[in-house]
Amino acid sequence: MPAAAKAEKTGKAVSGATKDASKIAWGKERELKSYREMLLIRRFEEKAGQLYGMGLIGGFCHLYIGQEAVVVGMQMALKDGDQVITAYRDHGHMLACGMDAKGVMAELTGRRGGYSKGKGGSMHMFSVEKNFFGGHGIVGAQVSLGTGIAFANRYRENGNVCLTYFGDGASNQGQVYESFNMAELWRLPVVYIIENNKYAMGTSVERSSALQEFSKRGASFNIPGEKVDGMDVRAVYEAGARAVEYARTGQGPFILEMNTYRYRGHSMSDPAKYRAKEEVEKMRTERDPIERVRNRILEEKLASEDEIKKIDGEIRVIVNESAEFATNDQEPDVSELYTDVLR
Repeated sequence: MPAAAKAEKTGKAVSGATKDASKIAWGKERELKSYREMLLIRRFEEKAGQLYGMGLIGGFCHLYIGQEAVVVGMQMALKDGDQVITAYRDHGHMLACGMDAKGVMAELTGRRGGYSKGKGGSMHMFSVEKNFFGGHGIVGAQVSLGTGIAFANRYRENGNVCLTYFGDGASNQGQVYESFNMAELWRLPVVYIIENNKYAMGTSVERSSALQEFSKRGASFNIPGEKVDGMDVRAVYEAGARAVEYARTGQGPFILEMNTYRYRGHSMSDPAKYRAKEEVEKMRTERDPIERVRNRILEEKLASEDEIKKIDGEIRVIVNESAEFATNDQEPDVSELYTDVLR
């Protein structure tokens, strides 16, 4: 480990290697790419909410509306071979990883063409091809699994980094800190991304967390952390590039606290009465991640209003086709109850 980086491990990483990552030019291509990908997630989740309301999606369904900038910005910081693992608010992560919208939606409706053959549902989808390791329904369980993936990367010396996502609620789970200890002890290539949307399942962080600065949660393990505006995809990317490079160059784990916000309830069954409607509307109006990028594109004349509308239309076609496929595809045969089961 470089001496400068080691000296700064109790705060933000500021070694020369990590500083340079944030200087990469953003430009037209990234602006339009981030807009398209965030809009795909937003429209997909809105359609999923509609299908849930129609009774076509069963079980739990946790929508990612409002948090799109986090996963899109982080995904831009990765290279081929890097892995992603997350919790149950996972549809956005799948789409950002490049998983097909039809396969994701078909899994939500329990059809054969779904990523888990219609047997996993919203919280349990995987893609070896896209290095997406789930979707996990147990709060905090993915943190130790992501740490294990990072251990495998180090053991194989393949140069890959594992992004491990979890929320402010899961941050209080004991296995998170066991994972932190192992990751720092063995200098594992893992970036822990805490998506702090302020309310966990419905209790504000002020009422549930003694230390509300989640970027400091790794301080006792000497893991550096950084607080990021999770409603700004550019800020996410720049912080993500620094953190990923830090982990990839053998310096160990890094924590990113993404300050973000979900517009909907914790799940589709949550009326979200624990917060004021004015609070949600203020976030939508002043800090929406998609509108931020859209406004920037237009202000900097990177694309015209007509070009933006064209992208919107293309996204709606993709989402509508995914819904059409997911509602007409066949359900799994009864015999599938006995396949893919560990005995």
